[in-house]
Amino acid sequence: MTATVWLVPHTHWDREWYEPFQRFRLRLVDLMDDVVARAEREPDFRFTMDGQMAAVDDYLEVRPEQTEAVRALVARGQLAIGPWRVLMDEFLCSGETIIRNLEIGWADASRLGSVMPIGYLPDMFGHCAQMPQLLRHVGIEQAVVWRGVPAEVDSHEFWWRSPDGTGIRTEFLANSYGNAADVFGSGAAAERLAARLATQSHWYAGDFLAMYGTDHAAPLPSLMSEVAEVDSDPDGPRVRVATLTDYLAEARHPREELRVVDGELRSHARANILPGVLSVRWHLKEAMARTERLLTRYAEPFAALHLKALPAHYLAMAWRRVVDSSCHDSVTGCGVDETAVQVLARLQEGEHAAQAVRDRALAWAQALSPAESVVVANPLAAQRDDVIELTLPVPEQWAEVGFELPSGRVVPAQEVSRPPVELARETVAAADLPRLMHRVHDRELFGLQMSRIELAPGERRLTFHLADHGDPDFDAIAAEAQLSTAAAESGPDAVWDVVTADEPRRRLAAVIPTPALGWTAIRVGELTRTEPTDAIGPHGIRRGGRVLDNGLVQVRVDTDGTLTVTADGVTLCGVGRLVDGGDPGDSYNYAPPAHDVLVSEPTQVSVTALSSEGPVVGSLRVDRRYDLPVTSYLAGRSDETEPTTVAMHVELRAGEPFVRLRLDWQNVTRDHRLRLHVPTAEPATVSHAQGQLAVVERGRTAEAGPVGEHPLPTFPAERFVDAGDVAVLLGRTVEYEVVDSQDGGTEIAVTALRAIGYLSRNVHPYRSEPAGPQLPTPEAQVLGPCHLSLAVMPHRNSWAAAGVAEATEAYLHPVVVAPGTGPVGGPLPSIEGLSLLGAGVQLVSLRRRADADTAVEVRVVNSSDQPTVAVLGSDAVPVTAGLAVDGFGRPVELGDAADLPVVADGRARLPLRPWQIATVRVDIGAPVST
Repeated sequence: MTATVWLVPHTHWDREWYEPFQRFRLRLVDLMDDVVARAEREPDFRFTMDGQMAAVDDYLEVRPEQTEAVRALVARGQLAIGPWRVLMDEFLCSGETIIRNLEIGWADASRLGSVMPIGYLPDMFGHCAQMPQLLRHVGIEQAVVWRGVPAEVDSHEFWWRSPDGTGIRTEFLANSYGNAADVFGSGAAAERLAARLATQSHWYAGDFLAMYGTDHAAPLPSLMSEVAEVDSDPDGPRVRVATLTDYLAEARHPREELRVVDGELRSHARANILPGVLSVRWHLKEAMARTERLLTRYAEPFAALHLKALPAHYLAMAWRRVVDSSCHDSVTGCGVDETAVQVLARLQEGEHAAQAVRDRALAWAQALSPAESVVVANPLAAQRDDVIELTLPVPEQWAEVGFELPSGRVVPAQEVSRPPVELARETVAAADLPRLMHRVHDRELFGLQMSRIELAPGERRLTFHLADHGDPDFDAIAAEAQLSTAAAESGPDAVWDVVTADEPRRRLAAVIPTPALGWTAIRVGELTRTEPTDAIGPHGIRRGGRVLDNGLVQVRVDTDGTLTVTADGVTLCGVGRLVDGGDPGDSYNYAPPAHDVLVSEPTQVSVTALSSEGPVVGSLRVDRRYDLPVTSYLAGRSDETEPTTVAMHVELRAGEPFVRLRLDWQNVTRDHRLRLHVPTAEPATVSHAQGQLAVVERGRTAEAGPVGEHPLPTFPAERFVDAGDVAVLLGRTVEYEVVDSQDGGTEIAVTALRAIGYLSRNVHPYRSEPAGPQLPTPEAQVLGPCHLSLAVMPHRNSWAAAGVAEATEAYLHPVVVAPGTGPVGGPLPSIEGLSLLGAGVQLVSLRRRADADTAVEVRVVNSSDQPTVAVLGSDAVPVTAGLAVDGFGRPVELGDAADLPVVADGRARLPLRPWQIATVRVDIGAPVST
């Protein structure tokens, strides 16, 4: 007989899913009212609030009068809260977002009492490789999981280990988070519990964990009386009503007896992992990635280094928007359309807040830079040369132009194009001339500033002259009077030509050197033969017909619209091939029709040159038309087709070892999957994908099991995927698969779009049971404009030896350009920020906490399988002190003294083991811009 049945009453609360947030919240209020009242009435009652504080906060916002009651229940151990803010999808947000999720949730829970110190992960669709290290980095010693556990696990406990070697004791919910959800309420609790023990107790060596709860459900009112009745049987099991904290506090198997499981958990063997969520509602994935990057690599670092007054509350608000959007039923896109609308709006709020903080931080630089200059700010923690492309005023008489740097040197610029000076032309009756001034908003017209008006009475022509800065003394009232006079003199029946003219402009591209996490001001100037100029670099751009070549990469557009790409001695043929197939599945799982029709050959192909000849950028546009079936069914695809033109923008930049691709199209068809294929140089048996602070190796198959989900080998990649000597650098998290090609090789297939019409389907060829209600989701067909940005990097050797991670960093974090606002003609300043060096070391986040005026907190990861040393600081920005902290910013001792940061000569040196995540607080004095 089982020694003790640990009965854990709980609910799994999806904040938003098949109903939007506020509709679910009203039900949450009812549930929590019942839980609080029952716990106060029944001292032995316990409740675990799903490991996420958002549900508690959502309740207390509506019932603030219950705050003290909740606090008392937490103090008595009757209510377990935290540690997460929300239960996120681990593969559709960054590793830093996971840490901030814990940070916010832990802080919120602490205000109500003790926090459940458990990494409770009950319903995530698989688990990322670094989760054990992420949990241990904030002091959490135990995890609880369900989905993704491999078949080799045959006990309720195992030791889960991250790539750096960090392990964590992990409880496996072998029969889900609701394995006892139906035991009570039938009048036969003892019999049902006995049956459950007979079929499930083999997972346990003694005590049995009975999770009593399910989605959006409260315990039955009769629970405690039924438990007492079961417990009264001397021959039956002992039932202890407990929280997860109570259960996991008891002694378990010795560590050395536990099976070790390494890395990510994405097996289909024990539970469905619903991989189709990776590719539905692509716009949510892109908004998440864009907002995360704005926060972690622009807003927070620039504010920490260049602002004296930190907008801490604004940054905190932005992070809450991001974290709240990362829920496993939110960013995943597997909810109803109303939920997706809310998630996108929340992410956009976070994005706008991050933009505002970034721009405020750069306003210091703009104010120090002349009005005719441009500020170029670098989000990387190392000096870089990056391409800028912008449109600026240039006098027509200048033959060649360049950019002056603060050093006085001149960088030559490539003229990409010349926008027309004439913005508008119209005919206006003389009597209406004065009223034209009513179009001017203050001094603004057409988004520019008024410089002057020019009257040519003999030709009856009026010209509005505009400029970036215009004339600060322009008098609109006086101009209106001039026009009244001109109208009267020409007669009321006269007709005037009215021209709105910009100053002469050129679109220019140049390679600009910028300091680490700092900025530099540049201004356009005329090049002369006697002026010294900086070389663009060892390779310029050559363009001819359908070919681009920057000396590192050559791209040729073939007749079918695909690309032949050569780099590092590797040639790939057929890059960018598009394959469209039917998908009558749902938001959780892809489903091919029984008789699929794959469309991969375009009916029309055209190529257009987009850039002029020059040494900095070269670009082409490839337009391909496909006739795609209008919709798909479980049986097959429709005979009716609609034309779809996909425009592929192909770009090479000086010095970059990859080709940039951007696809734009209007999706006009339903129930289909569109994938972009990149051939590998060698047949690939494994792939490597970067995401959540690790690079994971995967095979070409997925582990199956008896649970009824087809084990598709489609996998997530957050930043890059690499296989067979080619890397695909990614602008957002995508699903990918390594597939066989027609020539006997392999290809990386990246899903650009899954268009589906149902949240879940009751009948699904790749899943034996529904994943949710069968509700229509017409907006998940994503009809309308779509795009996908990525880069392709052929290379020799491994991804690490080829510098794929470093290339991805540069690709994902371009410099920021902003106009100078200081006095005209002033000197060009340049200010360096904090520098980070170290082989394999990548910056994860850099921020200044509100209570620290002279110190910044820096999180790094060693993205390699070799030990290394992270070096923070430089001569320009020296580090004067360093302290190791955990993920919450609390001081820690890393064990051996050799693991602690050593500060000397203005640098902090931190040893890192392979794949280690580390956080340090370093003192750099005042913000570097002050």
